[in-house]
Amino acid sequence: MSRSHPGTGSPTSPVVALAGIPVRSTPSSTAGTAELSDSPESPTPAEGPDLVEARKGPDLLEARIRALALRQHGVATRRQLLEAGMSASALWRRVNSGRFIPLHRGVYLISAVDPGRAREMAAVLAGGPRALLSHTSALVMWELLRAESPMPFHVTVPGGGRRGRSGILFHRPVGFRKDERGVVDGIPVTSPARSLVDAAGLLGQKEVEQVVATIERRGLITQKELADLPRRYAGHRGIPVLRHVLQGVAERPFTRSEAERRCLQLIRSAGLPRPETNVTVGPYELDLFWPEQNLAVEIDGWAHHSSRGRFEGDRRKDSWLKAQGIDVIRLSWRQITRRATATAVQVGQALALAGAGKMRI
Repeated sequence: MSRSHPGTGSPTSPVVALAGIPVRSTPSSTAGTAELSDSPESPTPAEGPDLVEARKGPDLLEARIRALALRQHGVATRRQLLEAGMSASALWRRVNSGRFIPLHRGVYLISAVDPGRAREMAAVLAGGPRALLSHTSALVMWELLRAESPMPFHVTVPGGGRRGRSGILFHRPVGFRKDERGVVDGIPVTSPARSLVDAAGLLGQKEVEQVVATIERRGLITQKELADLPRRYAGHRGIPVLRHVLQGVAERPFTRSEAERRCLQLIRSAGLPRPETNVTVGPYELDLFWPEQNLAVEIDGWAHHSSRGRFEGDRRKDSWLKAQGIDVIRLSWRQITRRATATAVQVGQALALAGAGKMRI
């Protein structure tokens, strides 16, 4: 599946049993295989004379059920199953026997195992053919926010009405636009811009700043589009917070002093040697530096890589330092705050390797 920004998919595809038939599932994808789409409606089986044959032939019926499961992360609606040729009594028997597992009213897990995105797909199907994952749920799908468990799914149903269901929060905006729709891993979601605007009213200011920084770094939204969000979505609940972030009025979590303080705290807690800070080496200043090991840590700030000039400047800096025998580790705010243990291990291993290299010399 193509999209405007590259990504990678999962390397292997698990074997799952669909409707009692062992088949090989299609490879799942990350947000890197997402695509923007003007047509987010839930997939439905082909219509026409084949449905009549499907009702007569159990093999055709199972093939249709298998296709539904593969396309929809092992999930299907009652209507889709009936349209595929399954009778209401046969559906009831599979539910009663445990082969189909109800996830929401009229939505079933029809594979023997949860393929991984079944709950997200089920939430969208529960909202109807025009529904999309939205708000923080969409940010998680775009890999702009870490999922917190348990977490209700936010589902937007443009111009429609759905009663609340367990584990789902429905939103009913008016005047939803085509460019606000997207698809991630085959699941309809709101676009990064719309997801950010909607979620800004639910998140804290620092979390919004983190999301904006990641969006800029990955190029999901241009700076011009970001700057225009407060005007385009004037009146939205999250706009005051988002405007504050975009204007830089609030204190950003990626400020150099705060990031360095948190990184030094991490290093101290891990029992690692204390580095020198803000050390000048040649034409450059290093955030953290261990001169005996010739190891530097650079902390990527809030606007890191937001422009080609900044990106190329960092690459020149790293190349120059490498030529002087200084290895560089670049850390993001997320690595320092959300992945502290793994980051401490990474720095500790680099220090150990550098020390071992000096001993061999």
